[in-house]
Amino acid sequence: MSLSPPTAAAAAPSDLADPGSAWTRQLGLLLESTGEGIFGVGLDGHCVFINRAGAALLGYEAAEVLGRDMHALTHHSYEDGSSYPDSACPIFRAFRRGQPCRIDTEVFWRRDGSAFPVEYSSHPILDGTKVRGAVITFVDITERRRLTTALQQSRDALEQRVAARTAELTAALQELRALSAWTDSVREEERTRIAREVHDELGSLLVALKMDVAWLDKRLAELPAPAAGSQQDLRPAMRHKCAGMTTLIEGAVDNVGRIITDLRPSILDHQGLWAALEWQAHDFAQAAELVLDWDLQVAGSPEPDGPAATAVFRIFQEMLSNVARHARARRVRVAIAAAAGALTLSVEDDGVGAALQAFEAPTSYGVRGMRERARHFGGTLAIDSRPGRGSRFRLCMPLQDA
Repeated sequence: MSLSPPTAAAAAPSDLADPGSAWTRQLGLLLESTGEGIFGVGLDGHCVFINRAGAALLGYEAAEVLGRDMHALTHHSYEDGSSYPDSACPIFRAFRRGQPCRIDTEVFWRRDGSAFPVEYSSHPILDGTKVRGAVITFVDITERRRLTTALQQSRDALEQRVAARTAELTAALQELRALSAWTDSVREEERTRIAREVHDELGSLLVALKMDVAWLDKRLAELPAPAAGSQQDLRPAMRHKCAGMTTLIEGAVDNVGRIITDLRPSILDHQGLWAALEWQAHDFAQAAELVLDWDLQVAGSPEPDGPAATAVFRIFQEMLSNVARHARARRVRVAIAAAAGALTLSVEDDGVGAALQAFEAPTSYGVRGMRERARHFGGTLAIDSRPGRGSRFRLCMPLQDA
């Protein structure tokens, strides 16, 4: 029925309500006041009422729709034009099975043969427990779908831009890490070269100078004493000066040795990584006056060499340097293990500790440098620290990559 009272009276089922009653007129005014399309169907699927908004959305006058098979009229095909049997129609299931539904993925068809996307809901009309038909409400969601499509396109475009920018940043980061690794390699090569030149040139000169001073002292000792009444004997003063020069030269030799060791420990090249780590740990503990707990478990495992060994050694040095600068510790524990193709190195202290955020600060260049060195060889660096509980640095690196 249409919702003007006379037409509604002609179309309404006699067992639903008196079409001439005030209730029917008020219902008609209510349905006409909404902008959504609303229609009702009987058990045969034919229209028993429709509001003007619904008829207009379908391209009809309300009177033209009454009594028509609504599925055949407006729901007969899928969006691609293929046939849509009424047995599969959710609207029919609403009253055939007494199940309500809400659909927003289908289309209705207009009088001119065009389709438009709709969101519709279907609810059964019950008379006690008996189903009498169904009421369907629907709205044209063309604009909503257009906006959804536009939004999705915008999201896709944004994701593409983000993906492109991410790829650029990833490539830039890889280049930066490669540059960092190359810089570390060049730095180590330069340190090795400088250490070799200092050892060969300056070390040799100092040794030769010490020998010359020793020769001079010996010659002074062999000179005969001056005759009585002659000039003052300068030999004791000159020999004393030679002794002082010898002491200074010996100090210079020690300093040169320390500088060479700082530049490139010869033990790393001559005795390998395990020996270099043990020497560094004991030398550090002695210099910092700390109690050292040393644990090395590497029997039968391959020993890293070349750049990988250098990276492990430099990371270990930085770990110990952090203990010396910040920890205020009394004891440090070093545990090194190599098993199952992986190297694990940890340095743990009983110092003041710090919040983990301190190790992630932009100015934590030492920590960032250790992580980059480890990452270049497929390793990771983990830090566990809490205020008042000390800190633990743990390096894990695959031995096969080394």
